[in-house]
Amino acid sequence: MSSGGGAGRSGAALRLLAALGCVLAAEAQLTGVLDDCLCDIESIDDFNTFKIFPKIQKLQERDYFRYYKVNLKRPCPFWADDGHCSIKDCHVEPCPESKIPVGIKAGSSNKYSKAANHSKELEDCEQANKLGAVNSTLSNQSKEAFIDWARYDDSQDHFCELDDERSPDAQYVDLLLNPERYTGYKGPSAWRVWNSIYEENCFKPRSVYRPLNPLAPSRGGDDGESFYTWLEGLCLEKRVFYKLISGLHASINLHLCANYLLEETWGKPSWGPNVKEFTRRFDPIETKGEGPRRLKNLYFLYLIELRALSKVAPYFERSVVDLYTGNGHEDAESKALLLEIFRDTKSFHMHFDEKSMFAGDKKGAKSLKEEFRLHFKNISRIMDCVGCDKCRLWGKLQTQGLGTALKILFSEKEIQNLPENSPSKGFQLTRQEIVALVNAFGRLSTSIKELQNFKVLLQRTR
Repeated sequence: MSSGGGAGRSGAALRLLAALGCVLAAEAQLTGVLDDCLCDIESIDDFNTFKIFPKIQKLQERDYFRYYKVNLKRPCPFWADDGHCSIKDCHVEPCPESKIPVGIKAGSSNKYSKAANHSKELEDCEQANKLGAVNSTLSNQSKEAFIDWARYDDSQDHFCELDDERSPDAQYVDLLLNPERYTGYKGPSAWRVWNSIYEENCFKPRSVYRPLNPLAPSRGGDDGESFYTWLEGLCLEKRVFYKLISGLHASINLHLCANYLLEETWGKPSWGPNVKEFTRRFDPIETKGEGPRRLKNLYFLYLIELRALSKVAPYFERSVVDLYTGNGHEDAESKALLLEIFRDTKSFHMHFDEKSMFAGDKKGAKSLKEEFRLHFKNISRIMDCVGCDKCRLWGKLQTQGLGTALKILFSEKEIQNLPENSPSKGFQLTRQEIVALVNAFGRLSTSIKELQNFKVLLQRTR
């Protein structure tokens, strides 16, 4: 029995390794809308491993990017609340109010103030590092400029449903102390969230069934081919939308596989990569060929957010923009590191060309773009239906990060016309959006890196 079980596991490993070979091989091309990029997977892997991953990891550890304000108590707007998960690993530990410096709690009225520079040093949530104020995006002390910014920010169209940071239910969370990992949250509640996202928001008619959908009628040897025939018949924009959501789903699944609760001894959990779980979610046989397709969509999403970072660089290159925490030295280092990452993104020559989207007649393109925006905004609202707080936290952050990337890609003219020494009325990013953008891309960078780790682990089990 044991030898048979070992052979079965080895066979699954070989199948998945072969599938990964298809996705990870140098000559493998991302198909469809990425053909114009001439972008092969190996180029993305090398670029991410040697240029992006080490720097984005370091940037995420900075005070400005590690603290994210989020409301995890917003009710689900679409169905009766299932109640929050009671699993201990679903819990999110917010920063206690007493540990938040005055500069953060002061809110928008202190948006441009550097007074927090002189505030008393406090212990952070980890009781190890020192925390500076992180509530400001810009250090310019012009109140009039802030009023203009706030007025514009309140009126503009977002791709995401943003949390009201002034809500008493909104709390600061230390992302480093609440990492994304497998919590045990699964079953009907989790499935209903993803089903709602795919079935109601991805431009799909009810008569077309997604691969692996348990509600789909038996279709013999179809294996999802009819779905992909339908998908390829869609316009570019709607295909892109589906691939973005599928890529996000694949990335989240990879995080859960890579940071899995392997064992718990004397109350001390041990987290690490779970090859069996990775195989279950991505093996071409177990997923009927769907796993490798999802991994390709992960790479597609990576390119979309990479493109957004290269496009938004001029916004941060201005002297008026300061990643303000109250610690002048750290703020300068954080901005320098961010600008270095932007330079790296510009050096990548295989970007997705967003100009091919919404390029039809003006009226039709405007209508399609608005439909695209509203569908994505609806998905951001669905994240408030996730029953696990930690899953909700990371789902909201990564959705907002992608929404911010889309906002950037479709604001090229506004970014090009930014004034050098004052906030622009045409394009602004809140601190919440900036933190989400960087951390969401950091999660994708981690996924690409973890995919390489799983390839090594699978080779060892051959």
